[in-house]
Amino acid sequence: MNFISDNLFLLSIAIISGGALLLPSLQRRGARVSQLQATQYMNQAKTLVLDVRSAEEFGSGHLPNSKNIPLKELESRIKEIEKSKANVVVTVCATGVRSSSAVAILSKAGFEKAFSLDGGVAAWQSQGLPTIK
Repeated sequence: MNFISDNLFLLSIAIISGGALLLPSLQRRGARVSQLQATQYMNQAKTLVLDVRSAEEFGSGHLPNSKNIPLKELESRIKEIEKSKANVVVTVCATGVRSSSAVAILSKAGFEKAFSLDGGVAAWQSQGLPTIK
């Protein structure tokens, strides 16, 4: 018992840092699709690929047939994509973080088939899949 009381500060730091390391894996990240699944959706169904990066990032390279609406503007511009509400929507960003937030916004707006591309454009390009500039 002396060990615990003598090292309470160090033990609490160890517990907090361990929790901080586990937190990202415990958080709900929304519906995600792999590059293969996204490609299948794009080839088989009417799919909207929604790039939520900034216009500058979008201009540096994006997925074929994707529409750019930056995440900051998504809620105010959601009417532009209303016609795709019944279709599959694959959201894309640089690494998959912003696109997960976009899925949450789309789900609240009634998009039932909204998914985030796992790993984003970086993972897409690392697989040698095509991008357009």
